[in-house]
Amino acid sequence: MPTVLLIDDDEQLGPPLAAYLQRFDFRLECATTPSAGLARLAAGGGGAGGGIDAVILDVMLPEMDGFEVCRRVRATSSVPVLMLTARGELSDRVVGLELGADDYLPKPFEPRELAARLQTILRRARAAPGDGVLRFPGLEVDPVRREARHVAEGGGAAVALPLTGTEFELLLLLAREPQKVFSRDEILNRLRGQDAELFSRAVDILVSRLRRKLEPLDCIRTLRNAGYAFALPRLP
Repeated sequence: MPTVLLIDDDEQLGPPLAAYLQRFDFRLECATTPSAGLARLAAGGGGAGGGIDAVILDVMLPEMDGFEVCRRVRATSSVPVLMLTARGELSDRVVGLELGADDYLPKPFEPRELAARLQTILRRARAAPGDGVLRFPGLEVDPVRREARHVAEGGGAAVALPLTGTEFELLLLLAREPQKVFSRDEILNRLRGQDAELFSRAVDILVSRLRRKLEPLDCIRTLRNAGYAFALPRLP
């Protein structure tokens, strides 16, 4: 049963949400302050992977806001993060995605949608059995280990890239079909696994983050008014 950590200072939210998510085989733990949530993440334990499997993170928190918490989480972990934002605050969603959040959900939210979003980001975090390593000049994408690696010229040691779950999923989506053009809406729908409220800026942010982490490789082409495509040729 996946363990999900809720970091939200609303003490009334946790118990009914925990009861609801249990129907979907999630175990919810609650922290009402950022310090308590970060300490729980650092402590490990619980969770299928020896720790917390996903984090639900509110933007409005005491001690520090959710953006700072997300920044600190991303400094040490690639655990999936779903941020809760104020309804209509596009800027909150943009900032959250820029900091490495995997998804967002505006408040107030329907618990069923929250469960669906959690199922999606955790499904993306699981390995895809049977997929082989995708090899390109200077880059390997490993769907089973969910890892992308820079490969040095001359056969030097490969170096793993610090990608979030969503960044890796975007890279994998593009790399599986080099040169194919994916529109922004198609990328968002494919990553989430469902139709959802879309804004094209989210894909631009994800691509920008991914490009920075792939440097000096120039892997992703932008096609004006069309979308994005993976530019590297696949190796045998």
